[in-house]
Amino acid sequence: MNDFRLPLGEAAEAVIAVITEVLGGFFAVVRAVFAGLYDLVDLVLAAPPFWAIIVVIAVLGYAARGWRLAVGIVVGLLVIVGVGQWDNAMDSLALVLVASAIAIVIAIPIGVLAARSDVASKIIRPILDFMQTMPAFVYLIPALILFRVGVVPGIVATIVFAMAPGVRLTELGIRGVDREVVEAGHAFGSSPWRILRQVQLPLAMPSIMAGVNQVIMLSLSMVVIAGMVGAGGLGGEVVQSLTRIDVGLGFEAGLSVVILAIILDRITGALGARRRTSRSTRERSTDVPAPADPVAAPSSVPA
Repeated sequence: MNDFRLPLGEAAEAVIAVITEVLGGFFAVVRAVFAGLYDLVDLVLAAPPFWAIIVVIAVLGYAARGWRLAVGIVVGLLVIVGVGQWDNAMDSLALVLVASAIAIVIAIPIGVLAARSDVASKIIRPILDFMQTMPAFVYLIPALILFRVGVVPGIVATIVFAMAPGVRLTELGIRGVDREVVEAGHAFGSSPWRILRQVQLPLAMPSIMAGVNQVIMLSLSMVVIAGMVGAGGLGGEVVQSLTRIDVGLGFEAGLSVVILAIILDRITGALGARRRTSRSTRERSTDVPAPADPVAAPSSVPA
């Protein structure tokens, strides 16, 4: 049997070693920024009494989809309180919100670039395929080396894992805008930036919101994996239940993750549906024929 072996693993180790040595200061700054953002969001969620946070989220649900969603949010969050997982749930929600916000801020501009440049799209797509197919556990190894144990490597791994749908659906939405609308903007002398800001992004917003929804869902799916690197929260409880073979603790923590996932999915899904409805309304309004001129033609006056 041939003993030849490609030294890909050694090359990856060498790259990480060089990055750690050359960019150690940069990653220390990133660690401090991410940790500060997480601590701030976690403080906002954990400091008030649980009923105040439930009321705020229920109001958001009511504004997004109505009283049924608001009632469901109240019941679901009270279940989390009842099983004693409220503090862990808020820790996990803070991680998801921070990681999702950073992933969305990165993903949407990349999606816009891919939509406006075929060359950029051909370069970005294989990278996204690699990011989505690589097992999520693999992201934790360089994250641990660069950012050490704690919540920050969990945030970084979550950003890398969850960013791809935001890029893809942003590109898809912008490329799906009617070319005649874009050409009409060019005909009226609008700049490319103005067409993007006032035409393409508003019309592509339903697809972009679907991408935001998927980013949040994938971020929440990383909660348990992030718990393995010291991120805590519900993921830490699940990992602890595995080490103890504690079925009850695992079920309570897993149920809390499911409740958070349903709440976030319904709220963001309702916002995307509202965008689609408003878009279809605008499109129907443009199809209404203009009313006839109410001013009648002047009659002939006899001499």
